[in-house]
Amino acid sequence: MTACTVIGLGEAGATYAAALVAAGHRVSGFDPVAPNTPAGVTRATTAAEACANADIVLVLTGAAAARAVAQECLPVLPAGSCYADFTSSSPHVMQELGQVPSEALFADVAILGPVPTLGAKTPLMVSGPGSGAVADLLGPLGAHVEIADGEPGAAMAHKLLRSVLMKGLASVVVEAVTAGRAAGLEEWIRGQIAGQLAGDGQAVIDRFLSGTAKHAQRRSKEMQDTAHYLSSDLEVPAEMTTASAAALARMATEPTEAAAALR
Repeated sequence: MTACTVIGLGEAGATYAAALVAAGHRVSGFDPVAPNTPAGVTRATTAAEACANADIVLVLTGAAAARAVAQECLPVLPAGSCYADFTSSSPHVMQELGQVPSEALFADVAILGPVPTLGAKTPLMVSGPGSGAVADLLGPLGAHVEIADGEPGAAMAHKLLRSVLMKGLASVVVEAVTAGRAAGLEEWIRGQIAGQLAGDGQAVIDRFLSGTAKHAQRRSKEMQDTAHYLSSDLEVPAEMTTASAAALARMATEPTEAAAALR
């Protein structure tokens, strides 16, 4: 049985806390605002109190609280324990927190999926000296835990690069389906999106990389017209389309640099 502490008992924190209790671990927690405490979790009155004698601490607060929580908890942790920061802090902040004086092993943990959907089985990437402890604790719960080479910040760097795709793609899909619905063509545009997402993904990537800069000027004009159609005719948001037009216009004026960046 591992003595675990969960700092932040919101949706994600409560999910991990409940899963750790179900797995037979002793779990304490702290959250200054969350109204509920998962069954089996001993709730402390301060973060430092919750961390007393912990083998591993999972921090699932917002990124804005990461520094304050680390400065309160890391100094009180015993030698050989692990402090695992799951916040979406920047790689630079993770590097900084990894240098806070402590006898605990620091781990930078990047969540690579939707915790509300996948629960404690959500894939993770982790870096830093405490990586092994995180994998040993959460792997048995069903999570795929990939250990990234490098110091704290390496896992978050991977996640932020992934976010360029995942958050950007999600925004584009929302914009396209919203426009399709306004035009009475939602099922058709859904089929177009599904077709692009299926099949040989590497071939699609290569096609995007080779064709985008090459045809940037023509495509920029097309996207400008598309943005006007969405905003004026359909009266729906066109932020992603407008941004694409601007990016293509930049590539058209910097063909050599754009081509190099896309190789």
